[in-house]
Amino acid sequence: MSQLNEILEFNRAFVADRQYEPYRTSKWPDKKLVVLSCMDTRLTELLPRALNLKNGDAKILKTAGALIAHPFGSIMRSLLVAVYELGAVEVLVIGHHGCGMAGLDAQRMLQTMSDHGISPATFATLKGAGVDLEEWLRPVSSIPDSVRLTISNIRQHPLVPKSLAVHGLMMDPETGKLEIVSEMPSQPSFRMSE
Repeated sequence: MSQLNEILEFNRAFVADRQYEPYRTSKWPDKKLVVLSCMDTRLTELLPRALNLKNGDAKILKTAGALIAHPFGSIMRSLLVAVYELGAVEVLVIGHHGCGMAGLDAQRMLQTMSDHGISPATFATLKGAGVDLEEWLRPVSSIPDSVRLTISNIRQHPLVPKSLAVHGLMMDPETGKLEIVSEMPSQPSFRMSE
C-alpha cells in the first residue's frame, strides 16, 4: 500500500500553514561540513541532534554502511560538489554499531530479487558484463574498518584537495554517543577561488 496520498495530504497542510519557516536556509553548509553516514532509520533524527546540527549546517549524504565503494560513483560526486561548489572544508564519515551491512547475505538478497521477479536472464546478462553481484553485495566484515576504507578512498581520490579534513567516527544508534575511529590533524583550510 502506497503512503503517497497520506504524504501529499500532509504536505498540502504543511505548506499552507507555513510550517517550513523554521527550516529556511541557503544551499551552502553553514558549518562547511559534509557528513557521510549510513541510511539506517535510527539515525534519521538522532544523528543531526547528536552532532548539534540544525537545518543548513551540513551536507548530509547517506549510503548503506556509510561506504564509498566506487571512486567515481554518485556519493563521491556529491562530496566533491559539496567541497568545490558549496565550500565544505571538513568531512565526517560516521558508521554505527549494529549496521545491517555487517549482516548482509548476498545469496539471500539475490534469492529475494529472484522472488520479486528479477529473471535468471538478467542475472546472466550482468554476469556476462563482468558484474560480480555476490562481490557487489558482499557484507562489511568490520564497520570501523569500513569507515577507515571510506576515509582512505576519500583522501586518496585524485580530485580531493589534500587540505580537506576527513575524520571517521562510530555512533551508538541507541544513544548517539560518538567514538573516534580516525582523526585528521588540522591543516590549512581549503579555500574556494573567488
